[in-house]
Amino acid sequence: MTHDPGSAFRDLHKPGDPFILANAWDAGSAKMLAGLGAPAIATSSAAHAFTLGRPDGGTVSRDEALAHAADLVAAVQVPVSGDFENGFGDDPETCADTVRLAAETGLAGISIEDTDFANATHYGFDLSVERIRAAAAAARALRRDFVLVARADGVMTKSYDMAEAIKRIQAFDDAGADCLYVPLPPGMQSLRKVVQATKKPVNALAAGPFARHSRDEFARLGVARISLGSALARVTHRVIHDTGRAMFEAGDFSALTIAMPGAEVDKLLAKTGPSSGS
Repeated sequence: MTHDPGSAFRDLHKPGDPFILANAWDAGSAKMLAGLGAPAIATSSAAHAFTLGRPDGGTVSRDEALAHAADLVAAVQVPVSGDFENGFGDDPETCADTVRLAAETGLAGISIEDTDFANATHYGFDLSVERIRAAAAAARALRRDFVLVARADGVMTKSYDMAEAIKRIQAFDDAGADCLYVPLPPGMQSLRKVVQATKKPVNALAAGPFARHSRDEFARLGVARISLGSALARVTHRVIHDTGRAMFEAGDFSALTIAMPGAEVDKLLAKTGPSSGS
């Protein structure tokens, strides 16, 4: 990987020509996705929590997230971005510290959302903006490039509406965020409004009803990148769930016949994925 993964990562963000940001949950899944052609990898806070036997939503510590991210960075030759939830603290300076610590692991960037986990709601507008402003200032003070994504999660969590989400991403844009993200808006037309609300790159989540849309459809809206969130990890968990029920309730092992040959897995794990430099 290049000594400046942030620069390589930033170059992937092309509105109208989105790349797929593949969220992995361990070194093996990261290497497989990179081996299959993923141009960049991301952590997933939910998928990481699942590997620790925990539910999603503020259950992973910053130290755990940093160590997990470092494992993925070491596993692949493509840029890695961190899903760092709410920055692991309420105050702006904690968000700034999180940016600095994330950069030290070799991450190309991180996302920070406006979810107040302690109170099961969102941060107030002014505090949300100041948190992103502090994180952006820390990112710009680094000696290399670093892509900061600001997330407005209230639509997904049903704690505010699209009008508030648009207001927030525009303020996050002004505060210095490099990429904006409103997970799971009501539909593609709402996603179009997000794209039109900023000149910065916009991330879309290919999960839930949005997984029914193609890359070309996202491209026509002007989206710059498409992430998977925890969706791919949950597909894996669906296989475990359905296969497990068949085995333990009916003694049926037939689902195991679709298992990927070990030799094919080995080949993918032996690959390093596309490199952007040495």
